[in-house]
Amino acid sequence: MPHSQTSAPRDSLAGVRLARGASPWLLPTVATAALSLARSRRSKGAAVIAVPATALAAGMLWFFRDPEREITRGRVISPADGVVQSIMPWKDGRTRVAIFMSPLNVHVNRAPLAGTVTSVEHIPGGFVPAFNKESENNERVVWHFDTELGDIEMIQIAGAVARRIVPYVPQGTKVEQGERIGLIRFGSRVDIYLPEGVEVDVEVGQKTVAGVTRIDRD
Repeated sequence: MPHSQTSAPRDSLAGVRLARGASPWLLPTVATAALSLARSRRSKGAAVIAVPATALAAGMLWFFRDPEREITRGRVISPADGVVQSIMPWKDGRTRVAIFMSPLNVHVNRAPLAGTVTSVEHIPGGFVPAFNKESENNERVVWHFDTELGDIEMIQIAGAVARRIVPYVPQGTKVEQGERIGLIRFGSRVDIYLPEGVEVDVEVGQKTVAGVTRIDRD
């Protein structure tokens, strides 16, 4: 049944719902903007700083937004906001759906199915652009979920700017479909592997919304 997930605590600022893990980036940025604006009337230097500082703070607020969602019914839903970059059959019969997330997308990722988190593995790597094929060797976090469809693998991949992936839930956690499970800071990619026999119902170039877009077909 559709629901709004609220178990993962979130940061907030001036009534804006923000992603958990945003504070280390947001607080110094907003503080700098506020201080420079307060001093701008008396200091030309502060006035010069105020414009880019305020623009950066606004950009950070937009990037770290974390809107509530009405979760879609369906076996597998998108774990990420973004654009389907590729759909690739895998040697073991699974199908990989890769979703590219630009800096303009919401970067909170959600569980594609209900189940138990059986593994959360951080793998060090490079930081090439997430749309590059070589990004498969980037810094990443590999998730495995025990679900009604069996084992489901999902990978959060850091991009050229993204340097930190923040998992919200540990191994052993039972999650609901559409529940917030982690954050990737700045442009990046999320891959999900559909089990053999599960047909894809999205296409390359299609926009996806985490918790809303269904990516499999009955």
